[in-house]
Amino acid sequence: MEHTQTTQLAGTAALVTGGSRGIGRAVALALAGAGADVALTYRADEGAAKDVAERIRGMGRTALAIQADAADPQAPAAAVDRAAEALGRLDILVSNAAVYPTGPIEDFDADAFDRIVAANVRGPYLAARAALAHLPRGGRIIAIGSNVADRTPFPGLTLYALTKTALVGLTKGLARDLGPRGITVNLVHPGATDTDANPADGPFAPTVRGLTALDRYADPAEIAATVVHLASPAASYTTGAAIHVDGGFTV
Repeated sequence: MEHTQTTQLAGTAALVTGGSRGIGRAVALALAGAGADVALTYRADEGAAKDVAERIRGMGRTALAIQADAADPQAPAAAVDRAAEALGRLDILVSNAAVYPTGPIEDFDADAFDRIVAANVRGPYLAARAALAHLPRGGRIIAIGSNVADRTPFPGLTLYALTKTALVGLTKGLARDLGPRGITVNLVHPGATDTDANPADGPFAPTVRGLTALDRYADPAEIAATVVHLASPAASYTTGAAIHVDGGFTV
């Protein structure tokens, strides 16, 4: 899907963690298409991150790619501060960076548990905490969860489902804490989305499609569109919400 350029986020600046590929990439491009300057983080693929940044600059926006590992206890705050400094402000934080562990619980010991929770839960928490020094009244914090937080139909997803469920509590708590500051906090739960990590023509795709009401995978831009809405003035009275964009997977 093509990103239509609008001005609904003109004059704002955003940070998207894990913005070099998949849903994060689509979100970064969609925010830029709506008028925002965008910084994005990446863990390893510098080339992909620079490509996204160049595409954003091609829209006439300012862009910055920042290397950051969400599991590093220092990286989330450092990325937030660098983004705010480079862009001159920070209005929108999208916590998308995550790892996707699958397998029987016997495969994950205490160290693995700590690494996964650090990336998927501590990272968004620390990024949000750091963002409070920069977000103005009307600021937005948006996290990317997963539909498996509500429905886990396959074995091997215990740790992933645990971390994405934790984001529900984080979102609700932050929404209550930050409401008096005029900052909204919301969570988007994507369903099966056509990315390199989960292609719509993969070996499990027919089974996954059959679990949805629409019998298809999402395009990443469809997830990004909901993020743009939540980041926009139109969503100023929406906070503490967990919104499913999953084709009816959780119906």
